[in-house]
Amino acid sequence: MRRVLMGAVCVLLLCVGARAAEDFKPDDRGFLRNWLVLAPIALDDGQSGADGIAKEQVPNEAKLHPKDGDKITVGNKELAWKKQAAGDYFLDVNGGLGQETENSVAYAVCYVVAGDEMTGLKLKIGSDDQAKVYLNGKELVQVTDARSLEMDQNTLENVTLRKGENVLVLKIVNEGGDWSGCARFVDKDDKPVTNLKVALSPG
Repeated sequence: MRRVLMGAVCVLLLCVGARAAEDFKPDDRGFLRNWLVLAPIALDDGQSGADGIAKEQVPNEAKLHPKDGDKITVGNKELAWKKQAAGDYFLDVNGGLGQETENSVAYAVCYVVAGDEMTGLKLKIGSDDQAKVYLNGKELVQVTDARSLEMDQNTLENVTLRKGENVLVLKIVNEGGDWSGCARFVDKDDKPVTNLKVALSPG
């Protein structure tokens, strides 16, 4: 019996350790640099980037809850969610794919873990080209213009992170050229929020 209990404790510790090992943190400026990415999903023939950002390429995109390796069929193509770390403050989708891909959609998801509820935050994002952002199933912004990436192009006010796990979904369309996006949380005084964990699997 004692041996069984010790075995159970060891399994539990291994599970906790596995989750801790895949937890990351925002960088010093608050940017989230670890994501799960699903790409590329081709736009429909003749579809504009603005139309592509408005359409759901994946059912219930607001409530995505993937883990690394999960597979999904979009149209007649099977894709898998893959971990990708940003080399700078922004996620380079083309870099992750190893090639430039035009007229396509990417989904990037991460799990932002807060030790306590945090209210009155700002979520600042940037994208190349169009973008849409969901937090915990709620749409926060939709950008319909083609644009080049800049830091903090959009600021979303009065954002709340609940205690525990928060699911952030960043959807980005690429019409051509660079394909990238960035996101960070700051407080009401625009100071980076860095006391968060970033996980790539649901808790």
